[in-house]
Amino acid sequence: MRQTRNLSPGVTIFPDVTPFDDDKYWPFQFPRKLLTSGSKNSDMPPKLKRMRSPSPSAPSGSSSPQKTKKLKLLASHTLASPFPDFGRPTPTEAAQVHALLAKAHLDIASQRISPSEANDSARTCGSVPNVLESLIGTILSQNTSSQNSTAAKRSLDAKFGRNNFAAIAQAEKQEVVDAIRTGGLANKKAGVIQNILQEVYQRHGQYSLQHLAGVVEGKGKGKADGVSEAVSDEEAMKELVSYDGVGPKTASCVLLFCLGRSSFPVDTHVFRVSKILGWVPQKADRVTAQAHLDLKIPDHLNHHQCPFFWHMPASQFKSPKASAMRLPM
Repeated sequence: MRQTRNLSPGVTIFPDVTPFDDDKYWPFQFPRKLLTSGSKNSDMPPKLKRMRSPSPSAPSGSSSPQKTKKLKLLASHTLASPFPDFGRPTPTEAAQVHALLAKAHLDIASQRISPSEANDSARTCGSVPNVLESLIGTILSQNTSSQNSTAAKRSLDAKFGRNNFAAIAQAEKQEVVDAIRTGGLANKKAGVIQNILQEVYQRHGQYSLQHLAGVVEGKGKGKADGVSEAVSDEEAMKELVSYDGVGPKTASCVLLFCLGRSSFPVDTHVFRVSKILGWVPQKADRVTAQAHLDLKIPDHLNHHQCPFFWHMPASQFKSPKASAMRLPM
């Protein structure tokens, strides 16, 4: 996930920029009261955003120490924040920041990114209707610029055909590496993508994760055509992170931008901004910050709060104790 520039109507909110290079486009700064370092006391008592159902058992498939660790961590943070005594952000604070950003960026505030076949999944953090394509595109967007990941996805499609997952899974690894080389870390990403595709087929009998969207394609593993029972946010997250190479942030992008679920992805930039705002304790890391913010930020703000945060250049704020910051009224 990356920051965004000021936009013209109808222009995608994911530009070809590397993280943190568009500070000059930021039109204002936040008031000091919204940037005070987070303490255990706040104007509202700690409150869970929503009650979540207990996590289901881990999906079938091969296990690894990393996978076991991810699933254990996810289960431990499903119902409660990893920082239960840290009350920020309150719903009021989250709404205030959202309102301030919405006022300054009406072009973003008026938009909601809907999954579309016309989108490039690597450029839009997975905003396409095909869940498996969304996952692959989000993996390609890791640790690189939007321009590079977009080129890598287009090259992958040109080489194998769009969503021809069988061809990608069965190809020689070097062919996939060559196709996505422009996206960086090609050898690692090619291995992750092929392994995921192979495991998806092993689990479900087809190259599809559409059951996470409530849709069953074909008759894999004895399933009938048509619409399946709805999969909960927690079940979808658990399956996604159960694949090697898929962490909470990548899975959260798929949930939010492809499946339209309530989720709050935290990448390096969002993590920095969250710490500056005092919304997570200093001891938090990206994974625990995401678990905390996913519970604290109200559901209805998630889809817009993330693009706003990407737009917010962290370098504007040297520390929470910086000089008073004001917003134009």
